[in-house]
Amino acid sequence: MTGAEFVPLSLTPLLIGVFAAVACALPGNFLVLRRQALIGDAISHVVLPGIVVAFLVTGVVAAVPMLLGAAAAAVVAVVMIEAIRRLGNIEPGAAMGLTFTTLFAAGVLLLEQSDTSGVHLDVEHALYGNLESLIWLDAMGWESLFDPVALAELPVELFRVAAALVGVSGFLWVCWRPLVVSTFDEGFAQTMGMRTNVIGMALVIVAAIAAVAAFDAVGSIIVIAMFICPPAAARLMTNRLSTQIAWSVGFAVLSAVLGYILAGYGPLWIGFDNAVSAAGMIATVSGVILALTALWGPCRKRLGAPAV
Repeated sequence: MTGAEFVPLSLTPLLIGVFAAVACALPGNFLVLRRQALIGDAISHVVLPGIVVAFLVTGVVAAVPMLLGAAAAAVVAVVMIEAIRRLGNIEPGAAMGLTFTTLFAAGVLLLEQSDTSGVHLDVEHALYGNLESLIWLDAMGWESLFDPVALAELPVELFRVAAALVGVSGFLWVCWRPLVVSTFDEGFAQTMGMRTNVIGMALVIVAAIAAVAAFDAVGSIIVIAMFICPPAAARLMTNRLSTQIAWSVGFAVLSAVLGYILAGYGPLWIGFDNAVSAAGMIATVSGVILALTALWGPCRKRLGAPAV
């Protein structure tokens, strides 16, 4: 494939996939260690009432109000999960399950009891995203990377996901020490004066923002997979947290790049006529990487709390 073909057709979908995967994998490391890895699954369910409410308020099916509604619903879900977990003194998985089923059911009721029931809210788009369609139509080749006119026509999803990645990275850099201490020893963190409940809430809110930013472009399948698979695979490769995060970023990038290539060309290589979903293949590759590390990872038999 020449630059004239690769840049307009594959460069932006590939970058969006990589940015989304890394943005979800970074906070996923702490969520996995805190046994809150299913927060991505919860968020993918609770965006429905946010989307419906956004339509009721604005009266239009448009990307910006839908994303704002989804983000608001994700934040509400995060608050509910933390409140149920702490006030009810129950384990995080149960709190997440209760929250996302309740809010998802509320979204279905809103959908059925309002005029939105006749509006096409694309379930397949929510699951698989529209990664393959995020092409850069105005690009003519590598020289377009230096053309201001062409750069102005880049897909807006690229900027959303890139901004989410920058925000997540900045949050982890600023809050690294309290995150690490509260993750491994919450009691000790409290004796040091750290507000562990605020730290935990901030982590899941940041994860929710990353998930919602990626949701429109790549769908919930990649979001759920990237929160869990790269961090879990990285945990099986090392006992040091900083190294684990580096491994998780590498696995996320590898999953996005290899998954995108295999989705487009893999079926052709084995004799099929059509490509497959890029989101589905990226999630599949991340699962295969996790399976391989579970079989041959150097730390698979001696898991414990990793060193900083």
